[in-house]
Amino acid sequence: MQPHKRIRYCRRRPIAWHLQTPAYRLAFADDDFLLSEDMRAVRLMLELSKPEAELRANNIEQTVVMFGSARTVDAETVKLKLAELPDTEENKHKRRALTRGAAYYEEARRLAGLIAKESPASACGELHVITGGGPGVMAAANRGASEQGAKSIGLNIVLPHEQYPNPYITPELCFRFHYFAMRKMHFLMRAKALVVFPGGFGTLDELFETLTLVQTQKIKPLPILIFGKEYWARLLNFDAMVEDGMISPEDVQLFQYVETAEQAWQLIQEGIVQLQTAP
Repeated sequence: MQPHKRIRYCRRRPIAWHLQTPAYRLAFADDDFLLSEDMRAVRLMLELSKPEAELRANNIEQTVVMFGSARTVDAETVKLKLAELPDTEENKHKRRALTRGAAYYEEARRLAGLIAKESPASACGELHVITGGGPGVMAAANRGASEQGAKSIGLNIVLPHEQYPNPYITPELCFRFHYFAMRKMHFLMRAKALVVFPGGFGTLDELFETLTLVQTQKIKPLPILIFGKEYWARLLNFDAMVEDGMISPEDVQLFQYVETAEQAWQLIQEGIVQLQTAP
């Protein structure tokens, strides 16, 4: 191509298809680019930064994390389920599990209510309840805080079967995550205590991650309360782990079993104050 022709071409106005190409899109407005493998680190940073900004804007400084099964339901729902479930020997365990689950739901609701109502005037300072944002124990905890007129947080996650936020979360504190890693980080960044109710794989995951982080001194110690010893003793044998040398004897001191909302709230207060005044 001759020089004068090249110059004349460059001075022409861009033709329409130049403006339509992916390369011409602004990087932050290019969904294909943002969702690409190359931008995973950026997406992780966004999931860290967005909730952080909103939590700061709402003056959320200290939280109590509450985990538990999404399948637990309230007493009213259990009553309806029991009415549909024949009282036979075959259904005996199902009926007992439903009733027990309703009791856990109520304790979670009452504990969150106590935290919301009493923490502002307590020695440990104002605490906000934070949950996974779904149904079950999570809904019970958000509900207990809401009934006291307090803000509470819900961290939803994208799942194969879509998880929807429960209606008790404070709307401006209802977040949605793609990455479990960022969601877990936000659970613990402001955590002053962890309360774990009976649950499944997700609950176990959160419990053991927190225990591991405290054990390895990646986070500061905090009260870790395991609700319902009867359930957990059937599920986990911590003594066997000590006996076989898989954990140290002092590791079983990282958590405590509790049975009532009042007991849990008392231990939360004592634990937080003790850690605040420790040298």
